[in-house]
Amino acid sequence: MHTLLVFVQKVISLQKNNKHIDYMKKTFLLLAAAFVFCLSGFAQADKIVGKWKTIDDKDGSAKSIVYIFKATNGKYYGKIEKLFKEPEKLCTDCEGSNKDQPIQGMQIINNLIEKDGKLTDGTILDPKTGKVYKCNISLDKSGEKLTVRGSLDKGGWIGRSQTWIRVK
Repeated sequence: MHTLLVFVQKVISLQKNNKHIDYMKKTFLLLAAAFVFCLSGFAQADKIVGKWKTIDDKDGSAKSIVYIFKATNGKYYGKIEKLFKEPEKLCTDCEGSNKDQPIQGMQIINNLIEKDGKLTDGTILDPKTGKVYKCNISLDKSGEKLTVRGSLDKGGWIGRSQTWIRVK
């Protein structure tokens, strides 16, 4: 009888442990799913890193190649690597350290941070006018086109968007 009682106690103990193991499995799976979901936003932003061809709004021709990169401070920046028209052109309307500097090689995207798979809260310089705008950048589903929005307001209501094409 004593042996049977010990056996029943062990079975009950195992059932309790299995419930505990099931709870641990569910918790682990939930945490793993949340981790993967969080990483997907970072992975999306990291796909923005690379070379992008800008297009002239007026005639649809290629204007420049902009290289977007992630700096060691975790923020994203972009510089003009190549100008297709007038590669020696200077930014005569720019202010500060960019005044009268070559547009080719100039850093035009500054201090963007990743939020929800997009880059935001930074600025973009229009070297044609010398004006600096708030900037938001998002990648389309194909991963081949960027929507780059420069705006006067942080919300992006007053501004314009351009589509940039990935350089392969």
